[in-house]
Amino acid sequence: QVQLVESGGGLVQAGGSLRLSCAGSASIFSVMGWYRQAPGKQRELVAAISGGRTNYADSVKGRFTISRDNAKNLVYLQMNSLTREDTAVYYCYAHSISTHRDYWGQGTQVTVSS
Repeated sequence: QVQLVESGGGLVQAGGSLRLSCAGSASIFSVMGWYRQAPGKQRELVAAISGGRTNYADSVKGRFTISRDNAKNLVYLQMNSLTREDTAVYYCYAHSISTHRDYWGQGTQVTVSS
């Protein structure tokens, strides 16, 4: 059974940093990435990585860094210079090469206080 399990969310002060991790299992993934959803807003792409290429939302460029350990099926999101606007539930996303389906993690809350 394909699963994505996130960790690393929490409460941080504005200007601080957090690192999110996502472990994928039971599949090989092409694209892996992170989305987020703030209260009352639509889910939006934060960052994605595929074949060494990365893509970032404009709002996080220069502050967030996505990386991946293919051997361990892990994807990370290093978040620096956090602001209150980054407060959201962050979801890990991956596209499975094996099943040709998209998968989502359960979500991890990131709260940035002023």
